[in-house]
Amino acid sequence: MAEAHAKNHDYHLVDPSPWPLLGSVSAFVMACGAIMLMKDLSMAGLKAGPYVFGAGLIGVLYTMLSWWTDVVREAERGDHTRVVQLHHRYGMLLFIASEVMFFYAWFWAYFDVSLFPGEAIQFQRAEFTGGHWPPQGIETFDPWHLPLLNTLILLTSGTTVTWAHHALLHNDRAGVKQALWLTVALGVLFSIVQAYEYSHAAFDFSGNIYGATFFMATGFHGFHVIVGTIFLGVCLLRVYLGHFTPKQHLGFEFAAWYWHFVDVVWLFLFAAIYVWGAGTPAAH
Repeated sequence: MAEAHAKNHDYHLVDPSPWPLLGSVSAFVMACGAIMLMKDLSMAGLKAGPYVFGAGLIGVLYTMLSWWTDVVREAERGDHTRVVQLHHRYGMLLFIASEVMFFYAWFWAYFDVSLFPGEAIQFQRAEFTGGHWPPQGIETFDPWHLPLLNTLILLTSGTTVTWAHHALLHNDRAGVKQALWLTVALGVLFSIVQAYEYSHAAFDFSGNIYGATFFMATGFHGFHVIVGTIFLGVCLLRVYLGHFTPKQHLGFEFAAWYWHFVDVVWLFLFAAIYVWGAGTPAAH
């Protein structure tokens, strides 16, 4: 009877899990809360939007933590065979491809309005832009100041995460820890510099088309930097716990892929928005 249930394949059949159901319900609650916040809706005279959104957010974060903890346990007990790892890689590649298309949308919005600021058929656009790009009255950032600094920070972080990967392949635990600490620190530094840059912007998010496209594109990238920094921080903790080996370190590999993706997106943002669309830099 035991032989009938013995595993004779390379696939991993996951145990029954509550996380897909809990995650979908939490995401729905969070979306409802976000709509209530944006539309300033109330329930029985109570502004419940922040509470509904907060409850959904807590549920989503709890689901993510618990689900990924289960995945780590599966990896540690040997359920991630070479076939399972290959399929995980396919999944991560598809996820990054979806992220590429997400940023493609923001680049499309930016280039559509910047290349055709005076399009006759878009009469409201011409009214907002004055027929040229950047719009009249907008003072853009000097690309060779804080944006260049952040570019150097991210490029350096790309080299340190590669250093960490090579150190892990050679079972150099001290090197992995040093390189990951540096990468996480550089990620935090990038976010600090970008927050400082935002606080000194000579334009707002609302009221002008330049601010909307600028903050949506660079802001979502900044969010991805924060997510990638947390991702690498978790990998650093797992290094201290001894989870990774030179032959099996899929979690770290995915974090490195994600970080390199964030680096490449920033290079396009820097070239397209900061340099090509600079206009008249603002004085700082």
